[in-house]
Amino acid sequence: MEDGATLDELPVGAEGTVVAVRCERAIARRLMEMGVLPGTRVAVVRVAPLGDPIQLRLRSYSLSIRRREAAGIVLSDVREPVAAAAVAEQAPS
Repeated sequence: MEDGATLDELPVGAEGTVVAVRCERAIARRLMEMGVLPGTRVAVVRVAPLGDPIQLRLRSYSLSIRRREAAGIVLSDVREPVAAAAVAEQAPS
């Protein structure tokens, strides 16, 4: 996945580093108060069956946020889940 991806695009098990929080001001402030700050490593733990909310792991705790909030969190240094990377390598070309 390329840099500049948003958190809502990540599959379960993927992780990335927060670059910016581009949500409505009140929501961005609340997310930053909860530790979603630039430079923080964030991993997607689980996604609810209908896609909302998304459970994250950051700074040694779990946080669940709405998909629309996750869409405003820009990431860099995104790493796919290990299992997905292994399957992609084994797929025939």
